[in-house]
Amino acid sequence: MSKQDKINNFDPSGLGDAKNNIYGLPFTIEEAEVVILPVPWEVTVSYSAGTALGPQVVYNASFQVDLFDPKVADAWKIGLAMDSISDDIASKSESLRRKAEGYIELLLEGESPDSNHEMDDTRKLINSECVKMNNWVKEKSLSFMDKNKIVALLGGDHSTPLGLMQALAEKNNSFAILQIDAHADLRDAYEGFEFSHASIMFNALKIPQVSKLVQVGIRDYCQAEYDLIKNSNGRIHTFFDRDIKHRQLDGVTWTTICNDIIAQLPNEIYLSFDIDGLDPKLCPSTGTPVAGGFEFEQILMLIEKIVDSGKRIIAFDINEVAPGGDEWDANVGARLLYRISNMVAKSNGRI
Repeated sequence: MSKQDKINNFDPSGLGDAKNNIYGLPFTIEEAEVVILPVPWEVTVSYSAGTALGPQVVYNASFQVDLFDPKVADAWKIGLAMDSISDDIASKSESLRRKAEGYIELLLEGESPDSNHEMDDTRKLINSECVKMNNWVKEKSLSFMDKNKIVALLGGDHSTPLGLMQALAEKNNSFAILQIDAHADLRDAYEGFEFSHASIMFNALKIPQVSKLVQVGIRDYCQAEYDLIKNSNGRIHTFFDRDIKHRQLDGVTWTTICNDIIAQLPNEIYLSFDIDGLDPKLCPSTGTPVAGGFEFEQILMLIEKIVDSGKRIIAFDINEVAPGGDEWDANVGARLLYRISNMVAKSNGRI
């Protein structure tokens, strides 16, 4: 059956069919315009674990999401499909996570890998395996891009999209990263792990094609990160959560703030979304929740305005969704993933 035949025979108002792909959509990877790459990895998470299960729980929750999108007509026809979840990546993450937990526990007790050979071996092993994971993500991403797919990475912790960013650097001369997050993620090899979830943007800035990093909602950061922002000569522009809230309390509209954010962005944008950028009531089980953050529709409004401005979101990620004791976090994550996928497809002229 062709893609058009599937469209003709599909009821977007019906129950989500678990025999189909994510959201109950009938499309294969080959037929989809947007391909979701799941990365069940959380080796260096430094607080609460669970994000490695993010891709699976978002997939499970997706069948409850209504396919009607008020901003993108017939959005479901674009074609959205999720690649299979790698058992190898998941099992390796689980085994390395146990080693990392022991390492971090020793760090908290005052031990150092510089004097503890077992810790040093663990650090080297984890750094080496993270390189392999990054390369796997890069290769998978390039294989989809070579087939003219838009790639959406679904983590896992926030270390997972580095390979996608590196892949985009081979396909684009220059692009900015728009980071929605509670944390600056600008630490240099946090806890000794070069590819820590807290170091993703520090590592991203090593990519020459990343012309700018625009951070939105940041509210948890250290002195070194703050200094890096201030001394970046404009390559990093941060809209701190505190400043956003104070402007709003002074009567500045969210539309005005969105326009200020958009003014800092070039035409080509990679969106990196750590779900803890939202108010923790929307993601209480995420790895490192922080008071503050955004409402669901605030972020979607920002993305809608970016798309309406004519700028192009070339790819995106959503990370740090953890299952918790119910499906709440996954439900929020699944709805974000669907709405953002639709708008990114629209920004690329796929509808």
